Amino acid sequence: MPTISKLLVANRGEIALRVMRTAREMGIKTVAIYSEADRNALHVRYADEAVCVGPAPSAESYLRADVIIDVCQQLGVDAIHPGYGFLSENANFARMVREAGLIFVGPSPEAIEIMGSKLAAKAAVAGYDIPMVPGTPSAITDRAEAKRISAEIGYPVLIKASAGGGGKGMRIVERDEEFDEQMDRAVSEAISAFGDGSVFIEKYVTSPRHVEIQVLGDQHGNIIHLFERECSVQRRHQKVVEEAPSAILTPEIRDAMGRAAVDVARACGYYGAGTVEFIVNDKLDFYFLEMNTRLQVEHPVTEQITGVDLVKQMLYIAEGKPLTIKQEDLKIKGHAVEVRVYAEDPANNFLPDVGTLDTYVRPQGNGVRVDDGFEQGMTIPIYYDPMIAKLITYGDSREEAIQKMIRAIDEYQITGVKTTLPFCRFVMEHEAFRSGQFDTGFVGRYFTADVLSPTPDPAEAELAAVLSAYLLNKHKPGVSRPNGAGATLSGSKSNWKERRLS
Repeated sequence: MPTISKLLVANRGEIALRVMRTAREMGIKTVAIYSEADRNALHVRYADEAVCVGPAPSAESYLRADVIIDVCQQLGVDAIHPGYGFLSENANFARMVREAGLIFVGPSPEAIEIMGSKLAAKAAVAGYDIPMVPGTPSAITDRAEAKRISAEIGYPVLIKASAGGGGKGMRIVERDEEFDEQMDRAVSEAISAFGDGSVFIEKYVTSPRHVEIQVLGDQHGNIIHLFERECSVQRRHQKVVEEAPSAILTPEIRDAMGRAAVDVARACGYYGAGTVEFIVNDKLDFYFLEMNTRLQVEHPVTEQITGVDLVKQMLYIAEGKPLTIKQEDLKIKGHAVEVRVYAEDPANNFLPDVGTLDTYVRPQGNGVRVDDGFEQGMTIPIYYDPMIAKLITYGDSREEAIQKMIRAIDEYQITGVKTTLPFCRFVMEHEAFRSGQFDTGFVGRYFTADVLSPTPDPAEAELAAVLSAYLLNKHKPGVSRPNGAGATLSGSKSNWKERRLS
């Protein structure tokens, strides 16, 4: 079996730093790549060696597969960990890595290729009796046929890009008259985002929840699942709040979803860490959506409730070692919540608000974890995803994890940029989230910019009004103050404090 002695992390930010720390614990030397915009990044300083691979735009640096492989060959690198984003789900890159005689810390190019197409993925799992959302079995270009199928399925329907992800190339059609316009938009977005305009139709599930299952497979045919993550709080079809386990799954449904996820992985001969995504309706029926053939941003919540280091397992699997964890060994312990701390302005439609971190102080304490790649004084680059950090809290119960999250958000000090932290606090305190009765429409249904404006405490507002009136009267020209007025007001203020403290 091959042994990894030097690992290149083909990524940036918190995920690059996380992988490097794990590798160092395993005695593996690390190599960082970076763009000119990331010259002073923490992952660059942490690595044993670092190489600049180009200018700031990702197409000229982090997406240069040929340059990355050349760096590996020059520095005697054994393996490449792609992290997430950039080249992590690029089958051609995985194939280039393999052909260069290097280890790709992830699944085979063939598995990435199959699961990279929603239609190919559906075809691959067709023989495994996995629940699927009703829809077209393949890409569709005939408008009349697409409309006929949509009417047959029943509106509302979704038009989805076959090669899509992140909500791009996806349109909801409520009725027949809207179909042509939404079809044009979906195809245009798909071509722009993925260079592939093929789309398919599926039934739109009302009140949908996004629940995904973490899987691990080795190169010897062993596959296990590590339970679920609930990722229904989203903006622009992208996750902001995640938790594990879900607040709604019964043990029976959890078991059924886990077995379905393992079958999805088996259908493409999967090895490494992967995530099988499902959509769950209000009756707790679940349907297979797609498989992400990489480590997910939200993987820490799974690590917290299972005690399994997913990055370490990925490296073991890449070396050809069999899994030592059995399905029956895994138990859910406690509850974990993660919020993504983006440099975005929630009050301005979550638009990016990049800049310099004038203040940056992480929260601490028992059950609090921060995965980040920044420190005070650093600048959030405009060229990449504006995520600053992932804030994770863990508790014995869901309520405890949520309360720790509220405390951690309050202690997280960030100035210089606006962040999603106020929005995440709003979520933590909202009754729909606290009760577990929410779906992917949470933001549209409950969140508006004005909810982030603080409402003053009535008693404090009353005191402020009294003090303001007193000060205005005290300094008003030509008005004399009776003896004892100050003592009377002081006494009133003192009594008010006593009532507040009692």
